[in-house]
Amino acid sequence: MIDTLNPGQNVTCTVTRVPRAKAPFQTIQRLMRRDEGIRAGLRKAQSRRRRTMHSYIRGGKEWFNRQRVGKLARVKDGASWTMPFTPDLANDLRSVESYLEIKPA
Repeated sequence: MIDTLNPGQNVTCTVTRVPRAKAPFQTIQRLMRRDEGIRAGLRKAQSRRRRTMHSYIRGGKEWFNRQRVGKLARVKDGASWTMPFTPDLANDLRSVESYLEIKPA
């Protein structure tokens, strides 16, 4: 299936089962972050964290209390996202192909 995809073509991926191992779980999360909606949410949250960052002075030096990054890409059964396919994603998609349903959008 992955060999038939063209560069620039939109691909819809759906999680059919959640991997137990850490590596495929993280690969799916990384692929989910390529969705435009998730990407926009992460950019928006990043700019908000920068604007509202708490700073304080201790020992004559300015320190920052950084907030944690929110997890917008959640790997669970039935989670679906759309992303543009690029050739560098082929190996990642092949490695998690057993956990995903991949089809052209």
